[in-house]
Amino acid sequence: MQQLSNTWFTDGYIDYELKKYTLLAYLQAIHKQFEAQRLYPQLSDLIFHYNNLLAFKHNKQHLQEHFPKKLNGIQIQQLELLYEQLIADDGLMQELEAIIQFASKHMQRAIENGGEIYDFVERNLNIQTVGVEPLCKEEGYFLLSDGTKQTHAYQYRLSIFEKHHQAYRSMRTNFVGTWQYSISTSYTSIKHSLIQRNQQLPNPAVYAVETNLCYPIEETLLPVAKRSLVRLLSTA
Repeated sequence: MQQLSNTWFTDGYIDYELKKYTLLAYLQAIHKQFEAQRLYPQLSDLIFHYNNLLAFKHNKQHLQEHFPKKLNGIQIQQLELLYEQLIADDGLMQELEAIIQFASKHMQRAIENGGEIYDFVERNLNIQTVGVEPLCKEEGYFLLSDGTKQTHAYQYRLSIFEKHHQAYRSMRTNFVGTWQYSISTSYTSIKHSLIQRNQQLPNPAVYAVETNLCYPIEETLLPVAKRSLVRLLSTA
């Protein structure tokens, strides 16, 4: 897929037409992925670049604090130096501001398109507990069943990380295996199989995430299911 560097809008020669076509090629590649119902990592990458633009536009003098953490220190310093140079060059600053205005508008539109797909998938997910729910839900399994009647099992672990002095929940997963739907293959039987495989979790929390959609697992269903389950477990 067409990629953008972390600081694409300031790299090399700052020219509106050049940056415009660079951006449009990137967004065209994103659009093709969305048409194929593949959300990730395209959507998160798009949001990252959009936030970069907003940080540069609204917080030019506070780049170190406001830029997403994906940027390293050298890149931050380059942007700070660039801004100092642009202050003395009204024409170049106007060119860059035109690039940012054009790019942010088109990126926002693409993010909204991706968000519509995300919301549609989320609305078509049903999450239920398999068996008795234990008190400890920080670690366990979830069973993702899609429209192909296959059940994909993942072991999960919840963790907490900080960003901008706020605590967030995240979920790490490991793929365990796939079961084909049959009368004898119930969620309960899969849970028993998982316990036999890993006796270090004798009483795990297990959740079934169901959908009738036949969307890509890795690029769409799995990341949306993870985020939905994290939100459910964080409010339970």
